[in-house]
Amino acid sequence: MVVTIKNSHVVKPAKPTRTGRVSLSEWDQIGTITHVPTIYFYKPSQTQSNAIINNLKDSLSHALVPFYLLAGRLHWIGCGRLELECNAMGATLIEAESESKLEDFGDFLPSPEYQNLIPNVDYAVPLHELPLLLVQLTIFQCGGISLGLTISHAVVDGKSALQFMSEWARISRGEPSGMLPFLDRKIMRAGDPPSAPPQFDHAEFGLPPLLLGRLNSTEERKKKTTIAMLRLTKNQVEKLKSMANEGRSTDTSSVRGYTRYETLTGHVWRSVCKARRHKPEQPTALAVCVDSRRRVQPPLPDGYFGNASLDVIAVSHAGELLSKPLGYAASKIREAIETVTDEYVRSATDFLKNQPDLTRFQDIHARRGAEGPFYGNPNIAVVSWLTLPIYGLDFGWGEEIYMGPGTHDFDGDSLLLPSPNEEGSVILAICLQAAHMEAFKQCFYEDILLN
Repeated sequence: MVVTIKNSHVVKPAKPTRTGRVSLSEWDQIGTITHVPTIYFYKPSQTQSNAIINNLKDSLSHALVPFYLLAGRLHWIGCGRLELECNAMGATLIEAESESKLEDFGDFLPSPEYQNLIPNVDYAVPLHELPLLLVQLTIFQCGGISLGLTISHAVVDGKSALQFMSEWARISRGEPSGMLPFLDRKIMRAGDPPSAPPQFDHAEFGLPPLLLGRLNSTEERKKKTTIAMLRLTKNQVEKLKSMANEGRSTDTSSVRGYTRYETLTGHVWRSVCKARRHKPEQPTALAVCVDSRRRVQPPLPDGYFGNASLDVIAVSHAGELLSKPLGYAASKIREAIETVTDEYVRSATDFLKNQPDLTRFQDIHARRGAEGPFYGNPNIAVVSWLTLPIYGLDFGWGEEIYMGPGTHDFDGDSLLLPSPNEEGSVILAICLQAAHMEAFKQCFYEDILLN
């Protein structure tokens, strides 16, 4: 697919905004601090393409007034720590066109061609020169549209990013603002000095298990990966939930049945272990991303704009996961999720504040070499978008016909999304080593068919 870049615009806030350095919370500075890509496809619009791009530029400029953090730049301040400079340098908006048609994308499974539709972020460039938000509008030969964007995870998590996108679309449609962002991050920061030593043993900040017999993950990081989008119908989801809850007395108020996330993630974990042909004694970790907004006390204000999610880990052995029922894997995941209390979040925040250097907790280093967390073989990470309002983004030319993740190339990265077409059905977007993907697909569906 050939994509021609017609123009690139620097879009700055429409009005003067706050300037100066802003301290980030500990949670903004660990894990994924690179940009996260997503893409939307739209049917052909009656609106002329020049009117579309002008409206996008104008509405983005106005959206960057309340969301002025996204117009700033990150700065390293030493010891793997970051600050955000509010300097109104702006976001990047790219105009592009392609001779391809929407029908060429079939059912929109992620492919390497998406790289042409989403702005590239060059991390060889000094961090303080990189925009935090880059957007590409591509007009296809048929008149269809794609909106590819990539946004810095050091500034927002998924919930905050969707809040911004929703408000930008609202402004583009000419509607009044909805929920304004809550920008004060002090409530998620540790004291200075931290108020107390950590209360818990935070295993999630340690190194995840390695393959048996290996001293590091260097070889696994080098292996070729591929992406798949696998669909589960509502009936298949319900069947898995029945399997996970089999033998549990979920008809009493004291016993809560395993959720869709716990069930599906347990199923993915087991299927990955099978596909990778792990030995029974192989330890394996599953990273679970938990939103703490309603778990801290008092709960974070509505519209909290920043990272309020933290990863915890469930750990087991492949032999246990595969020899025991699905409910066992689901129970390990629930145990991990239930550790996230107000006390736990505060303790983890203090743990991070006490670290002399945050480098080893950041994914940007995992992309450059052997540093940073690696949740590939024998581990996996499953992020849930199941409860996020990811669909219905209308900039004035109708709602999207497809929305999904951009290109992800890390072994073990996976994402659960609600299906836009059938209520209750689910889509799994997963990246695995190419050598394991076909076996994974077979295991993923086989267990459902056999039960």
